[in-house]
Amino acid sequence: MNGGVIELGPTQLGIATLLVVAAGGVSVLLRLQVERRLAVAAVRSVIQLGLIGFVLEEIFALSRPSLVVALVLAMTVFAGREAATRSSRSYPWIFFDAWLAMTVSCLVVGGVVTQLIVGVRPWFDPQYVIPLLGMILGNSLTGISLCLDRLLEHFASRADEVELRLAFGATREEAVREPVNSAVRTGLIPIINSMAAAGLVSLPGMMTGQILAGSAPLQAVAYQIVVMFMIAAAAATGSMIVALIAVRRLVGIDGVLKLSSISNQ
Repeated sequence: MNGGVIELGPTQLGIATLLVVAAGGVSVLLRLQVERRLAVAAVRSVIQLGLIGFVLEEIFALSRPSLVVALVLAMTVFAGREAATRSSRSYPWIFFDAWLAMTVSCLVVGGVVTQLIVGVRPWFDPQYVIPLLGMILGNSLTGISLCLDRLLEHFASRADEVELRLAFGATREEAVREPVNSAVRTGLIPIINSMAAAGLVSLPGMMTGQILAGSAPLQAVAYQIVVMFMIAAAAATGSMIVALIAVRRLVGIDGVLKLSSISNQ
């Protein structure tokens, strides 16, 4: 135990691995055929978390703003890629659009949280900036990918409705209002569900981590409220930005819906 925190070693990690192995065994027993995907995801998570652990050790030790900024930018690139590839459909520039929405929402919401609410000093303190921005990216990624998937699905399967509105004189904004609203609502479903269940059904990750680290429960609750509100703001901002950008890519100023640009991934 170090400073009230119970340290985990190879033995504890090995026992935790057995839980994943057991889940794979259930898949084999019930012929679910997800054991391979489960194994690949587990190996990827171990490698990725191990690598980021070593990187963070160096960044925390050096505490240089340039390294913090470089890591955050790298995280936005990977997050944008993940958000774009999770959608079942694609279009040219989808990766750039997802990255731009992710970056804007991350920097705006993250800046407010780290500089105005938490008051991180110095502004680049990696102990606070990286975890908080990482939580924003990880959760807004899900919202943006769901938003994109819903919007492209609407355009692909219900293009005639959009084209009919355009043919009857509707502006681009009027013709796409329903699919955009539906897509943004879909992107917000995960965080709304999480907020509704917090405290009654589940103890969210930030709160649990704070308590395990020895913080007082009420202080952990305060941090968790900030985190959930920042995730909601980032998911809403990112979803709206990516939906509006995608609409301008796929619906021309002349009112022509560019269905040929949409393809299956």
